[in-house]
Amino acid sequence: MRSCGESFDAYILRALGRDWGERLLPRGLDITMCDQLVLIGSGLIWTFYFATLAIGIGFFLAVAVAVAKVSENPWVSRPASAFVFLFRGSPLFIQFFFFYSAFVLLPRTGIDIPLGFVTLTVQTSALTTAQVGGLIVLVLNTTAYSAELFAGALRAIPKGDLEAADAYGLSGFTKFRRVVFPSMLRLAWPSYTNEAIFLTHSTTLVFLSAFPAREQAGEAFYYARYFVDQTFNPFVGYPIVAAYFILLTLGIVALFGFANRRLNRHLPRERRPRVRFRPQYIR
Repeated sequence: MRSCGESFDAYILRALGRDWGERLLPRGLDITMCDQLVLIGSGLIWTFYFATLAIGIGFFLAVAVAVAKVSENPWVSRPASAFVFLFRGSPLFIQFFFFYSAFVLLPRTGIDIPLGFVTLTVQTSALTTAQVGGLIVLVLNTTAYSAELFAGALRAIPKGDLEAADAYGLSGFTKFRRVVFPSMLRLAWPSYTNEAIFLTHSTTLVFLSAFPAREQAGEAFYYARYFVDQTFNPFVGYPIVAAYFILLTLGIVALFGFANRRLNRHLPRERRPRVRFRPQYIR
C-alpha cells in the first residue's frame, strides 16, 4: 500500500500521459482511496484545458455570430442562423463522433479539408486527437449556444440607449464598443454563466466519445470509470468526480458573479441581476 504522498508523486500529472508519472495505473487490490483522489484530480487538468480554451475562443466567435445573426443583411444573418440551428439542434455527443469521422475518413478518400489555419490531409493527425479535435467541437458547440444568448440580448437592448448613442454622434464600431457590447453583456451574462457551467461539465464527454485517450491521458471521468471497472464499486470513483465538479461549479459561479458585479456596478445594488445556477437537464 502506497502512502498519499507517494500517490501524489506518482499520479498528480499522470493525466498528461505515461511520461508524466507512473507508467502503469494502479490495479485491483493495490488501489487506494488516495490513488483515486489524486488520479481523478489529475484529470481536471484536461477539464481546465478544454473549458478555458473553449470558453475563451467561443466567446469571441459567439459575439461575431450573434452580430451576424441580428444583421438585416440576409446574406449574413441566414448563414449565422443556420450555424446556430445546426449545432443547437444536434446532440453534442453526436457532434464528437461526426467530427472525428470527418477528421479521419475524409482525408483518406482524397478530400482535403481547409480549416483556415491548417489544411487537413491524410498526413494531418493532430485534429484526430481529443486535445485538438475535441476542443474544436467544444468551441463550435459553445459558440452556437452563446451566440443565441448574445443575439437575444442584442435584440433586448433598450431603444433609448441606442437613440442616446446616436444623439451623442456615436456610430459604427465606437457605438458598438461603448454602448451595444456592454449592454449585451449585462443582459446575457447570467444566462452565459450557465452556458460556461454546462460546457465545463461537457468536457467529460471528450474522452468518452470517438476521440481516443492516447497513452491513457484522460480527464477526471475517464479515470473514475477506470477505477469503477477495476474495483466494481461505483460508490467511490463517481462521487469523487461529482465532488470535484461541484467545486468547479462553485468556482465558476463565484468568478462569473464577480464579473457580473463589475458589469452592473453603475446600478443600485437592489437592481443588479444576480448570477444563479440553473441546470439544463435537456440540451
